[in-house]
Amino acid sequence: MSDTQPETLPRSLIERLLAVALERGGEQAELFCEQRLSHALRLQEGRIHEAGVSMTRGVGIRVRVGDQQGYGYSDDLSEDSLERAARVAGKIARGSQSLRAVSVSERLVESMYVEGEWSDRVAMGRRVDLLLRADGAARRFDARVRAVNGSLVDEVQNVLIATSEGLLVRDRRPLVTLAVQVVAERNGERTQGYYGDGGRRGFEFYDRITPESIAGEAARIAVVNLEAVEAPTGELPVVVGPGGGGVLLHEAVGHGLESDFNRQGVSLYSGRVGERVASELVTIYDDGNLPGERGSVAVDDEGTPGQHKVLVERGVLRGYMQDALNAELMRTHSTGSGRRQSFRYLPQPRMTNTYMPAGDLQPDEVIKRVKRGFYAKSFSGGQVEISKGDFVFMVGEGYLIEDGRLTAPVKGATLIGNGPEIMTRVSAVGSDMKLANGSYSCGKGGQLVPVGVGLPTLLISSMTVGGSRVG
Repeated sequence: MSDTQPETLPRSLIERLLAVALERGGEQAELFCEQRLSHALRLQEGRIHEAGVSMTRGVGIRVRVGDQQGYGYSDDLSEDSLERAARVAGKIARGSQSLRAVSVSERLVESMYVEGEWSDRVAMGRRVDLLLRADGAARRFDARVRAVNGSLVDEVQNVLIATSEGLLVRDRRPLVTLAVQVVAERNGERTQGYYGDGGRRGFEFYDRITPESIAGEAARIAVVNLEAVEAPTGELPVVVGPGGGGVLLHEAVGHGLESDFNRQGVSLYSGRVGERVASELVTIYDDGNLPGERGSVAVDDEGTPGQHKVLVERGVLRGYMQDALNAELMRTHSTGSGRRQSFRYLPQPRMTNTYMPAGDLQPDEVIKRVKRGFYAKSFSGGQVEISKGDFVFMVGEGYLIEDGRLTAPVKGATLIGNGPEIMTRVSAVGSDMKLANGSYSCGKGGQLVPVGVGLPTLLISSMTVGGSRVG
C-alpha cells in the first residue's frame, strides 16, 4: 500500500463483500474503505514537545433493513476478515436467502480540493519551521506574552465507497490546521488568546495565511483581554461578529436542522417545513461544495455529492440536512450530509459549512443601531441542548457597545438563550459575511468531523448576557 495512493480493493472483492452482506435478506448494503495518513506536532516552551505520525486504514460495511442498521468493520484487509465483517453487518436481517449477484460501476467525481503541497508530500522539517515561526512571532508581539503553545495537525484521507445499488466512488481529501494559544500576563493576572486556520488545502496555504499572522492574532486577543473589564449582566442587544460568530448559528440552530432529530420528533423544527421559524432577515445555508473549506466534501461518506442546501429562506424553514437512511424514511433525497469520523462508525446527518449570507448594511451601521449593548467577536466554547435549543456560550473576545460604538473589552462574558427564539430577534444583518478561520470540528454521537461556520455581522435585539457585574 502506497502512502500517496488511495487504498484499492479489487472490484470483484467489493462485489462479493456486498453480496455476502446481503445474503440473509438485507435490503441495501454499503462498503466504506478508508486510508488516512495523519501528522500531529505540538510546540511548547519554544520547542517541539510532541510529534506523531499515524496511519488509519480499514473497511466498514453497513446493511440496512427498514430503519434498522447492521454494521461490521475490520482494520485487517484480508478477504477472510472482510467477509466476517460483512456477515456481522448482515445479521440485522433475519431471512435465509442465498448469495445474489452485485455489480458496481465506478463514477468519477469532481474534486473540491486544489492539488498542492499535501500532507503526504511534506517533509517534517517544513512542519517544524511553521511552528517555530509562529512561536517567534507571538513572543515578539508584546513583552507581556509569557507562554506560547502551537499545534499543527494535517492529514490526507482516501476513501472508496460502494453500494449494492451499483455505485462506486473515490475521494482523496486533504486537511490541515495550524493553531496557536498565547498566554499574556500583567501584574499577576493571566489571559489567553487562541487562533487557528487551515482547511481542505495544502501547506501552500501558509504562504498566504502565514504562521506569523496566525500567531499575531492569538497574541492580540490575549493582550486585549489584559485590558478587559468585568462583563455586564442582563438582557441586552447583542451584536455577533462576522466569521467565527457563525459558531452560534451552528450550535444553536444547525443541529436542530439535522434530519435524524427531526424524523424522531426531538427537534423544535420537527414537522415545520414551510413555516416561519425566524426573522425574515434570516437565511441559512449549509454548503458542502465550497472549494478548500474545512467542511467541504466532493462526496459525503455515503457517496452522495456535496451540495448547496437552503435550510431557512427569509425566515421560512425549507428543509433538513439528510443522509441516505433518514432521507429514505422521510421519503425525500439525501442532501450529501451523511458523514462519519472513520470506517469504525456509522454515518449520521451532519453539517458541512453552515452560514448566513450577507445582508445590506455596513458593519458599523449595525453597531450604530445599539445605544448600549454587547459585541461578541468570537466564542471560546459552549453547550447546547438540541431538543430544546437552549444554549450557553463563552465569549472569547467581546466589547461593550456604548452610544453606537465599541468601547472597553470585557472578560468572563457568556451568552445564554434559545436558538429558535433568538433567530426571531435578528433585527439587522451586515454586508460582511465571511467564513471563519478553518479550525472547527463538530461533535455528535461520539464522532468528530471537520466543519465550516460563517456569519455576517448580526444584531440580535435582546439576549441574556451573563457576567460578573450588573448594569
